[in-house]
Amino acid sequence: MAETLILLVSELVTNAVVHTGRPAVLRMALSDADEACPGMVRVEVADSSARPPAPRHADGEETNGRGLELVDGLADRWGWRPEGAGKAIWCEIDRCASAGSGGGWASGANAPGSLRPSASVSA
Repeated sequence: MAETLILLVSELVTNAVVHTGRPAVLRMALSDADEACPGMVRVEVADSSARPPAPRHADGEETNGRGLELVDGLADRWGWRPEGAGKAIWCEIDRCASAGSGGGWASGANAPGSLRPSASVSA
């Protein structure tokens, strides 16, 4: 799971910085765990652009346009919401096996569950 989280953080932060040309804020949170499932990890990156993310599909040997496809394929859920004058894009990974997990677009949605912050970093 660590490698997946590193890739998700890298993609979301890179997208924010490349597409806005400004710093971004990275936040990570862990959900409360219970005996059946050790919870989930939420990664969130806030930037200064109010423009919604625009998922693309890269063709052939194009070097750009795969970031949100990777997020969609690796995260159990992802989406975005307005935040201040900009937006926050988030994704979640369940830390327990779950049937039917896989990427999903949730525009403007907030994730269910109780989260506690574990880190916040400006990029």
